[in-house]
Amino acid sequence: MKKLKDILNGISYSVLSGSLDIEINDIKYDSRKVEKNDIFIALTGYSTDGHEYIPEAIARGATVIIVSKMVNIIGDVTVIKVDDSRIALAYMSANYFDHPASKLKVIGVTGTTGKTTTTHMIREMLKKSGMKCGLIGSIGIKYNDTIIHTDNTTPESYEIHKYFKEMLDNGMTHVVMETSSQAFKLNRLAGITFDLGVLTNVTTDHIGPGEHESHEEYVACKNKLFLNSKEVISNNDSLYLESVLKGVEVPITTYGINKPADLKVTDIKLINDKDFFGSEFTTEGLIKDTFRTCIPGEFNVYNSLCALLVCYKLGVNEEKAKEALLTVHVRGRMETSLVTPKFKVLIDYAHTEDGMKGLVKTLRAYKPKRLVSVFGGGGNRPKERRYNLGEIIGGSSDLCIITMDNPRFEEISSINKDIKVGLDKVGAKYIEIPDRADAIKYACENAEDGDLILLVGKGHEEYQDIKGVKYPFSELEVIEEIKKNLK
Repeated sequence: MKKLKDILNGISYSVLSGSLDIEINDIKYDSRKVEKNDIFIALTGYSTDGHEYIPEAIARGATVIIVSKMVNIIGDVTVIKVDDSRIALAYMSANYFDHPASKLKVIGVTGTTGKTTTTHMIREMLKKSGMKCGLIGSIGIKYNDTIIHTDNTTPESYEIHKYFKEMLDNGMTHVVMETSSQAFKLNRLAGITFDLGVLTNVTTDHIGPGEHESHEEYVACKNKLFLNSKEVISNNDSLYLESVLKGVEVPITTYGINKPADLKVTDIKLINDKDFFGSEFTTEGLIKDTFRTCIPGEFNVYNSLCALLVCYKLGVNEEKAKEALLTVHVRGRMETSLVTPKFKVLIDYAHTEDGMKGLVKTLRAYKPKRLVSVFGGGGNRPKERRYNLGEIIGGSSDLCIITMDNPRFEEISSINKDIKVGLDKVGAKYIEIPDRADAIKYACENAEDGDLILLVGKGHEEYQDIKGVKYPFSELEVIEEIKKNLK
């Protein structure tokens, strides 16, 4: 239990009714989870307004209501008005959990692509060197052997501070986290100072309804990480660097492949043999050595460089970092899930245009006999994305098998019809198998010697979203069944 006045410390607010000298049990922003003596903070989202759920919160026992607009509240409760309820939630959560971020070494990683892979690489390098490191990102929250599912790449501010506290209590000294532009837009990271702010890259994705209104807004949101970091690590080959690093006055250390950088690659070799599928690269500058990564592709050389530079700054032993890079696997990110003498199967989460372009370009560079791509399109998303999906993947694949992804509230046939527009535009060879498990099995059963089979879009997900219901589905489980039949 904490005093309300202590939880509000450092926040600009006005008391509309009630007392600050009361004990608080917890902070909630979901009225369905409110319990006796909780604070309920009304957040305004894209489709819902928490102010509408204040009566339910009071009925469940909330004694304090935080609002950002004037509303008529009936009940014997303390009412506090703030300018921005999301910023207030962030600072209140930090106060409630005794500022755990200030007691951890916090590394924030942002970028259009590469965040998940890079954060996992960093964590594995730190772990190999004996450091205790937690992780927050799109595949979940991880510390020690604990894995907790999350709905967003960067959770709500309350959850961030809650899990920071749990990590501290479980011996973590470092935490590496994906910091999405959406999280900065929604002020989930307000008040956190990052020891290292890290940029993987910036492109033109994530512009549209429910994301960012413009590219300028997108870049401005990413810029917030670097304005709130003690030191910055940046991909010097990235687009829009001047904008994304605007106003940054702390030291910036760079990495890259094409332009001059503090850590630069001088040579890259793509390796595709029966024992190893990945890349070997040599570096100069701050680190002079040769490394191998078992996650294929030039863009994963970028991710590897980034992780190596972060760990160099954190004092990680170079040999331990090298060892981690050779063995790290990231669920659903260029994951080699099946290797046979005849063909290989990779799983990847790519779902943005730039991500898919990089993915198919990368795999073509390994010179497979055929590149067979299994993919579908997301429902309730712009048709233009589906046209582009068909054009991008179809233009680089020898065979496309279009199937189900997350149709949501659309019909699969309608989604695939849009994908075919792009496929036909580039004269792609394709077949349609609506059931995704059947599509994967077909690809493997009809593989030719030297084929590379790419499963695009689902990655680490373990469900298919159909008509509002998330049905269990795991590509890895499908692959395990195929392995049994191969034996």
